[in-house]
This record gives sequence, structure tokens and C-alpha cells, in this order.
Amino acid sequence: MEGPEGLQSVLEQLDGCELPLTAWESAVLAARVNDYDPEWLDRLCFSGRVGWGRLSSLQNPNARAFAPLRTSPIALYQRENLHDWLHLTQADSSVELSVVPRRVFEELATGGALFFSELVRRTGLLPSQVEDALSQLAARGFVTSDSFDGLRALLVPSNKRPTFGRNIGRRRRKTSLASIEFAGRWSLLGTQITSQPLGNGVESSARDPAIEKFARVLLRRYGVVFRRLLEREIFGVTWYELGRIYRRWEARGEIRGGYFVGGISGEQFALPEAIGLLRSIRKASPKNELITLSAADPLNLQGILTPGPRIAAVTSNRILFRDGLPIAALEAGETRKLATGRVRPTGGLSEDSVSDTQIETALKIGKLRPSLRPYYK
Repeated sequence: MEGPEGLQSVLEQLDGCELPLTAWESAVLAARVNDYDPEWLDRLCFSGRVGWGRLSSLQNPNARAFAPLRTSPIALYQRENLHDWLHLTQADSSVELSVVPRRVFEELATGGALFFSELVRRTGLLPSQVEDALSQLAARGFVTSDSFDGLRALLVPSNKRPTFGRNIGRRRRKTSLASIEFAGRWSLLGTQITSQPLGNGVESSARDPAIEKFARVLLRRYGVVFRRLLEREIFGVTWYELGRIYRRWEARGEIRGGYFVGGISGEQFALPEAIGLLRSIRKASPKNELITLSAADPLNLQGILTPGPRIAAVTSNRILFRDGLPIAALEAGETRKLATGRVRPTGGLSEDSVSDTQIETALKIGKLRPSLRPYYK
């Protein structure tokens, strides 16, 4: 994929997928889009095509300590689908906020979408206090902004952030650090739902098209879908609900049902073009191509699609693939080989043909683009 349109295609595949914030640009988008430029993502956000925010609820809303923004799960979504994704997640209204975040939250609730300078003026708080409050609110899934630059700005250590007001009247330079003043407006994420469930069938009527849209996104993301893929998804959708939709599409001839992935029990459904790709891959001779991905990548299906223990979906953990099969992993700083790479049905070489030095080198974190280093190094 190349350029802004290539990035848009990637984001359509990953629509509604939640990943640790630091994984998105440094590990996932950079691995899929050639010469990825963060300005492309900002452009898509400002155009109204793409948005960001935490969609899942906190696991322990009563805990005083919360995960920092860097490791918080954040989704990138097509704005036209946000209404549907919010209907598939259960909003958590029981989260307690401290005084300062609560004040910022209330201003956004009463004033609507506001620029950072407006938030500072309306709350009477220090700019650093508003920044910290927005960081907490974003990590908990309460707020979003017009661009991804707002998140980057909050990832910069407080002692290195541009001074508030210094950029007034200036145009941002490409080499300068992200400033929260260039993030556009901030708004409450939950207010994107225009109507609330009334408990008399309205909720069901809103949920059904949302589930159908999610079913299409899963097919586009993986090509082949089955029950176990839901283990990494955040939406409260059951395989029973998806299965009814997929069987209906199969009857129409839109997709195919069958047994496409070995070792996976239960129903499987696939796009017609995915079946052709599977056949061509099966017939292709091994190339011994090595590819390394972050364990936070949606393609980390170790323990789901392949046997063996799972690898925690942490940005710093990495998985080494050879011709599509995982052969080694770097987890918590320790390198280990994976048994899944020892047998190849196509008759290729075992993972023993890859030397330990090659594995260690391949699992090292690659160099980040200069424009991303201040935020993700």
C-alpha cells in the first residue's frame, strides 16, 4: 500500500480494531504502508473519514489507578461506522473521575466540541492540567479530537512539550513536535450516538445493522472467518449472531462456506477471492521469506490459528514469521522458538534452517521514521 489512499484501504480493513496506542503508527501502519507519513493519518481525520477513540469499557472502572495513555487500547474507525460500533459496545457510566478531569468533561458536555485554548479559558485551569485531564479522559474512552495529532502531543513527555501559546499565529513546521494546539477540537466520544435505546425494540433495530456491518469488516480483515477469531475482538457480538448473517450471505452466493483452515473446528466462511489466494499459496514453493510483526498486530493469531501458547498483544513483543508461519517470538525480552514452525505441509524447510543469529537480528525492533521517534521510541 502507498500514500493516503493506501492508508485509507488499510484503515478500512482495521475499522473498529483496538490496539495499544503506541502500536498503531510505529508497528501496524508503518508495516503496511510504504514510507508511512503521519500527516496522512491527520489528513484523513480532518477530512472526516477517520476518527479515533477507545471503544471498549474499562475492565475495572472502580480502580483508582488506570493504564497510561501509551498502553491504552485505542481504535481507529471510519467515522460513518462510529454510530454502529458504539451500539456494539457497552458504555460504562460508573467510572469515577477526579476533580480536574471531571471539570474538563463537564465543559465538553455543555460546550460541545472545543479547541484546547477554549478549554483552558472556560475551565480556568493551567494548560498542563488540561493536557493531563485530556490524557486521562482519552485513556478511559471519554474523548476524541479532530486529528490523531492530539494523541501524539499527549505522548510527548511534559517537559518536552511545546509551550502553550507559542504557536499562535504560526504555521506548524513538518519537523516540529506535535502540539496539542494543532489537534483541532476536542469532544466527548459517547455523544456521537444520536438516539438512545428505548427498550422497546429500538435497541434491537439499531444493533442488527451494526452486527451486519461488523460481519463484513471481519471478512474484509481476515478473508476467512470462524468462531475463534472473535477472541480478539472487543464488540459484544456472538458467533451465533454472525453465523446467521454468514449463512444468509452464503445462500445468496456472496460468500462461501466450507473447511478452509486446517485444525479449526466449526463453521468457516470465506470471501471468494480469499479462496483463490489460499489455493495459490498452497501451491507456491517456499521462499523462506522472513517477516517480523509486533505482537500487538491483529495478525498475531498465535494460540488462535496456530497451536501453542499465546503471545501477549504488547507492542514491544514481536513475532517472526517465515512464509506465513510463526517460528520465533520475542516476549518480555526473551527470545524463544515456536513449535509451529517445525512442520510445513508444503515440504519446506524447518525452522532449524534459520540460524539463531538470523532470528535474533530479525526480532530486533527496526528503526522508526524520524517523524515518529519523539512519540514512540
